[in-house]
Amino acid sequence: MTKPIASFENLRVEFETKTGTVVGVEDVSFKIKAKETVCVVGESGSGKSVSSLSMLRLVEFGGGKLTGGTLKFTRKSGETLDITKADQSLMRTIRGNEIGMIFQEPMTALNPLFTVAQQLTEGLRTHKTLGKEAAAKRALELLYQVRIPEPERRLNQYPHELSGGMRQRVVIAMALACEPRLLIADEPTTALDVTIQAEILALIDRLKQETGTAVMFITHDMSVVAQMADRVVVMHRGKKVEEGTVEQIFENPKHDYTKSLLAAVPKLGEMKGKLLPEPMRLMGNENTKFKPLSGSDEPLLIVKNLTTRFAVKGGFLRRTLANVHAVEDVSFTLMKGKTLSLVGESGCGKSTVGRSLLRLVEPLSGQVSIDGQNIVTMSPPELRKARLNMQMVFQDPFASLNPQMLLKDQVADPMRNYNTHSGEALDKRVEMLFDRVKLPHSFLRRYPHELSGGQRQRVAIARALALNPKLIIADEAVSALDVSVQAQVLNLMLELQSELGLSFLFISHDMAVVERVSHDVGVMYLGRIVEFGPRSKIFENPQHAYTKALLKAVPIADPRQRRSENDLNFKPLASPIHSLHYEAVPSAYETISEGHFILTTDSGY
Repeated sequence: MTKPIASFENLRVEFETKTGTVVGVEDVSFKIKAKETVCVVGESGSGKSVSSLSMLRLVEFGGGKLTGGTLKFTRKSGETLDITKADQSLMRTIRGNEIGMIFQEPMTALNPLFTVAQQLTEGLRTHKTLGKEAAAKRALELLYQVRIPEPERRLNQYPHELSGGMRQRVVIAMALACEPRLLIADEPTTALDVTIQAEILALIDRLKQETGTAVMFITHDMSVVAQMADRVVVMHRGKKVEEGTVEQIFENPKHDYTKSLLAAVPKLGEMKGKLLPEPMRLMGNENTKFKPLSGSDEPLLIVKNLTTRFAVKGGFLRRTLANVHAVEDVSFTLMKGKTLSLVGESGCGKSTVGRSLLRLVEPLSGQVSIDGQNIVTMSPPELRKARLNMQMVFQDPFASLNPQMLLKDQVADPMRNYNTHSGEALDKRVEMLFDRVKLPHSFLRRYPHELSGGQRQRVAIARALALNPKLIIADEAVSALDVSVQAQVLNLMLELQSELGLSFLFISHDMAVVERVSHDVGVMYLGRIVEFGPRSKIFENPQHAYTKALLKAVPIADPRQRRSENDLNFKPLASPIHSLHYEAVPSAYETISEGHFILTTDSGY
């Protein structure tokens, strides 16, 4: 038997807080061998990340203390090191070189002041003592490996110039740069869409086979676990509650928590033959009592030939050199009381569509009418009035809430702004909105940092509901949430739709979620809708090559149905940047059946 590369033995980590000592991880033990992927699963706060940061001795920089147990790591030389006793100077040579880490939040893991090339070559020059040219050449190879489009250009860009998915791939390239013995991946695919997620998972799997790396993969996505894991460790409230092979955990889970975790996962294909959206299954016995709406055939939002472009400026005088064709000739209709989902990979223009509808970014041309009023031609005072009817829930609730304001003031703000309520009526309505989104009244006097991600997202929904809008645009509103919390927030949205007759434009890359909540679906690629139709037709009878490829890439929560790398025949997303003289052709569609269209204009896919 070969020695395991990493062993956690009875690990205990404590944090000192104002209210006393908090145990982050208690008595956790498991091993990871070469060429093995161990997935650590559980919802946020279960101690997954704390365990991984302990192996790098980074937990101490976040106020944690290793108060019990041992952490063993087998180095490249074959000697076994007790990490808990190693000093920080030795840890510096191990971090990045022998243990690589992919952090969860790519924006905070990258330094905004350095280019991609500087950040990628730093580790190579420190640990591998490569010269400047050799390090730059290896950096370019790494970007090709993680399949970043136009890698030569990306090297000289800064993190803010890249999309979320691209930033995450740079972080992955940095972790793989020195070919570590142990790779710790902390939610590496949360911010990625299915196509890139599938490629990244295949990449990690391939590197593991080629280099003999051991992988500790932390996630809350059970379908990713089914795709990746050899063994699974289930954590709950700082303790390990179950461990087994991936087949044992999925086919014969023993612990109640594992069973409920698996039950909450939406599975692609569950909605076959069902016309209306359905509530998500929840952990435990919280049954849903509402009936989803069939919606009406009366249009609320009509979008015609919407086009939005961004100028690419450069040179000494900041002249416009080219245009990013973010949204190109998009048309669709959203009916009252229905949910229309826009899906596609990052960079396809779906978020820009949502922002253009509210004129948070100015469209170049097209018509957007809500209840018969054209938003695009409105003057600022008219637009302000029209915004009563349309609100947005953003992807990152922490960034969209003000960290210095009490939550009750943030929810009351729109009503004060529009003078719809005041005094006691205002307080009553804020309390009612908190009840609506199932948050206790004690939260009224809290600040955003005192809440979990799911709770913050509920506050954002309460604020969006404050003015009784007819349309809510939800931009990746649940992508960063745990399975169980995601299910609760989605059920809340369906329940509100059922009670208030709301219409949702739901922007997402999670196909299984889209299948459960949508009435209609538009699939976007490179700024255009390539296929549009009722949900059942898009999922059960996809016609466009891109839609088929997108559905094929969705991981299935069944370890016996793994995708091989050969299944993923994705063309990388072509560049949406065109010269100033480029003339875009109008979008032309072919009707497949009633309400179901596919794009016939060449979209480059």
